[in-house]
Amino acid sequence: MRRYVPLIFIVCSILLILVSINTYWVYHTATNNNQQITTIPRSKITVYSTLPAPIAAAIAADYEKFNRVKVNFVLLSRKALIDKIKSKAKPLNGQADIILASENVLKQAVPENILSAVSSEQEDIIAGEFKDKNNLWTGIWYDPIIFCANRDFLQGTSDIPRTWQELAASKNVRIGITDFLASDTSANLFYALIDHYGEDKAFFILRELHPHIVQYAKYLSTPVRMAGMGEVDISIAVQSEAIKYLNNDYPLIIVYPEDGTYRQLTGAALLRNAPNRTEAKRFLKWLLGDDVQICLQKNGFFFIPTNYSTLTYKTFAVKNLTLFSDKQSLDDEQKALLLDRWVKTIRLQ
Repeated sequence: MRRYVPLIFIVCSILLILVSINTYWVYHTATNNNQQITTIPRSKITVYSTLPAPIAAAIAADYEKFNRVKVNFVLLSRKALIDKIKSKAKPLNGQADIILASENVLKQAVPENILSAVSSEQEDIIAGEFKDKNNLWTGIWYDPIIFCANRDFLQGTSDIPRTWQELAASKNVRIGITDFLASDTSANLFYALIDHYGEDKAFFILRELHPHIVQYAKYLSTPVRMAGMGEVDISIAVQSEAIKYLNNDYPLIIVYPEDGTYRQLTGAALLRNAPNRTEAKRFLKWLLGDDVQICLQKNGFFFIPTNYSTLTYKTFAVKNLTLFSDKQSLDDEQKALLLDRWVKTIRLQ
């Protein structure tokens, strides 16, 4: 009998191993199946947008992960989206749930009678300058134009320009700016200066700035990089790019123009015939909270939320930020003529 003891021990050990493997396999398979079930989106919404692809991808992934709702972004240029909004042959209504775009795009959608008013506790907090008076669209975040100065330059001068006119009058200062022809945001700054100061005064400021401009850049990030590298002393740039470089330890200081500045506002609107109206309204509510800003910041995008009650808003030191009032007094034809005048009388001189 004793000679069978080792054999019995071996058989029992093998059986124990097989049982353990089977138990693990059943548990592991069930866990994976449960994970797959919980991550399957329960519904979807379609968003027509002019957002850059990386921002849209980050928002879509984060919202689906935590809300089990697939956000299908249809990305279009500003012109293409406006054409689609105004198209009678292929109306946008019924095809999508939400428009997420810049303020000037949303304003052009209002008279087309394709938007539906949305009211919520979050929307009610938003200042009137950041939303439609009838709640047909609401601003979500904005990105102001600032003076992005090289820290070493500021430490070596007592004459820090704090207004557009002071910057134009500065001597021996090297300036970087994105070409008005290269970016909608930069072009909108041009139109905003004219709206705020009037055509003659705005052109005087731009004419005085021109000899100091080292480069009219193609991209919004280039002037900030140039200031950080000491290639220019001050850049006229969007704050989001400045913060991105500051977080990477570039020697930069943000100066808010005391006489006001332009802000690029991004907002959202619910379409009147949205196929997924309930889920679309939940998404709009989410866009006005902290979660979307946390999502953007962890992906390297830094915008000021319009909802001043959010924790994210309180991290921005915007007490001294003065914004131009949005007059929108120029139509497309006037804008084209003014831009052409700038090119001929300043840019090419």
